[in-house]
Amino acid sequence: MRDNLQLAQGVISVLAILCLVVGWFHLFSPEINDILSRKLFYLLIGLSFILQAPLLANEKFKYPMYGAAALCIIGAFLPVDSNFSFIKTIGLLGGVIISFTNRSANRQ
Repeated sequence: MRDNLQLAQGVISVLAILCLVVGWFHLFSPEINDILSRKLFYLLIGLSFILQAPLLANEKFKYPMYGAAALCIIGAFLPVDSNFSFIKTIGLLGGVIISFTNRSANRQ
């Protein structure tokens, strides 16, 4: 089960990176690029954080990771020009920090 979650989380993370790269290099129309890099990217990252949360070694990071995922997913549905669209970036940064903190804890 753990290996399946890790595999799914890894695949989703790679898909998210691909969405971001496609948006950066403007491979499609501006509308499609925006959907991929500003919406789908954050949805996939949020899903990746949800899958990663139960795998965290430190239990106290589990619910903050779910919170980071929620911010990414909710933020993905907000209009780009919304005053609250920054929450997806906060979710992304929070999830990345939690992920790196968990990895350094695993190595000790």
